[in-house]
Amino acid sequence: MTNEQLIEKAKQVRENASAAFSNFKVGSALLDENGVVHTGCNVENATYGLTVCAERVAIFKAISEGARKFVKIAVVADTDQLTPPCGACRQIIWEFCGDTELILSNLDGKTETFRMRDLFPRAFDASFL
Repeated sequence: MTNEQLIEKAKQVRENASAAFSNFKVGSALLDENGVVHTGCNVENATYGLTVCAERVAIFKAISEGARKFVKIAVVADTDQLTPPCGACRQIIWEFCGDTELILSNLDGKTETFRMRDLFPRAFDASFL
């Protein structure tokens, strides 16, 4: 699957976001080692603290469906400046996807690709336990 195809899946699922409080819709698409795409959108809550980001929804859905190894993840938001994952999402991406490819995109087609190690240096994971 190309990056463009994965971005398109993230754009599509972004429309399902439940963002009644912030109007900040985010979509994510996660490609597993078998070529299956797992999608997620952000789901807000009035307390904000219980809000779940698109990246975590996609990863948790994938894990619940039996996927364990991932190739890359795309994140799409409607912003001029590309929106990177929050700290909680960086931790979850690192723990479940490792040093995976991360593709950021917006609705205008601007994209940038990173490795997780570049966004999350000296990450804490199970190797410290």
